[in-house]
Amino acid sequence: MQPTARSVRAVNRLTARWASNCAGPAGTVFSATSLWPTLAFLADAAGGSARAELEDAVGLPAAEAAAEARGFLEAMGAIRGTRAALGLWTKAGLPLHADWTARLPAGAAGTFSGDPAADREILDAWVEERTGGLIRSMPVAVDEDTALVLAAAQTVRTRWLRPFHETALSPDGGPWQGRYLLGLRRATSLLDRVGVAETPDGPLTVLKVLGDTGVDVHLLLGEPDMTPGQVLGHGLGVLSGGGTAIPVPGDRLPLGEAGPGLRVSSRRSRTPEPRLGVLTVPFRVEAGHDLLERPALFGLSAAMDASRGHFPGIGPEPLAVGSARQAALAVFDALGFESASVTAIGAVGAGMSPPPRYLVRHVEAVFDRPFGFLTVHRASRLVLTAGWVADPVPFPDDDDEDGWGV
Repeated sequence: MQPTARSVRAVNRLTARWASNCAGPAGTVFSATSLWPTLAFLADAAGGSARAELEDAVGLPAAEAAAEARGFLEAMGAIRGTRAALGLWTKAGLPLHADWTARLPAGAAGTFSGDPAADREILDAWVEERTGGLIRSMPVAVDEDTALVLAAAQTVRTRWLRPFHETALSPDGGPWQGRYLLGLRRATSLLDRVGVAETPDGPLTVLKVLGDTGVDVHLLLGEPDMTPGQVLGHGLGVLSGGGTAIPVPGDRLPLGEAGPGLRVSSRRSRTPEPRLGVLTVPFRVEAGHDLLERPALFGLSAAMDASRGHFPGIGPEPLAVGSARQAALAVFDALGFESASVTAIGAVGAGMSPPPRYLVRHVEAVFDRPFGFLTVHRASRLVLTAGWVADPVPFPDDDDEDGWGV
């Protein structure tokens, strides 16, 4: 089982909307896959202008959004190494329409005790359990005025089919020039793992790092003057095949500087196979997003108006969106990748050998300045996580015993 093409298009569309608003230079990570289901269930229950706005953000008719979201969550749970969950908590005595709660995943609904401290512990425990401890607290606050919290959690874990080797890296130029960093290096004979796409804003280098669960990470390096939003947006265009040229693979690139961070040459080798060498950095990116800072982006502007209710499908009491936040984390290292995100919406009232005799194609891809990444389910092309790496990991001191892995 995998997500339907319809839901993949809708979620990736929301990812693209979000990515287009990314501005440098800070690192970030975000996931539309833990936001989209919450918006879909709200759209199903919304009325008036809030319904129309949420419908546009969700990318589906509001009347069909809940069923699609429930199927999407089930499909997410079927992807190896990926978990997804939805939770709903309401204050005691809040009347809910049975037909709306019936469309939620089984076991999703709970009730607040009325003690904010105790309820916070319950929500935090749910987050920690659903993300395997990667995120430890619910991103929205709970107080006496909180009538409802709708939250979705997602985790992704994959191990590389071909691990990296740790090395030292000291960039000669760019924002990381002069820093002594921890680097990751590996080589393969599969030149199609890298390619260069020509975009309206300049060439984009795309490197695929394959995982053993059918989930891959695409590293994206643009020209130095390209913004994070441009890099991620064009990376999504490459993935969808729309709006951006199909990348020219490594075995067809011209000799010389073939793209950002990419050099192609002919070298002597002891074996006849071509070689793709990759040098990048491990990363750990954490971010918190207040979705109400840009409510129109997520279809929440109208629903924030607390002077009236916007969700007649939830129940007879008038409800408005009082808070909407996401907490997200991504880790990329020598062995694999893991990420987690939680999105919550609150409603208120990483010897000697013979000489070489073959002349082979050698492609070297170096990611030694800020770059973007997309975590992609290989079969469906669903983007699970997106982000920007701005602060690389320094090379560890010899006496540093802290582990860094997935």
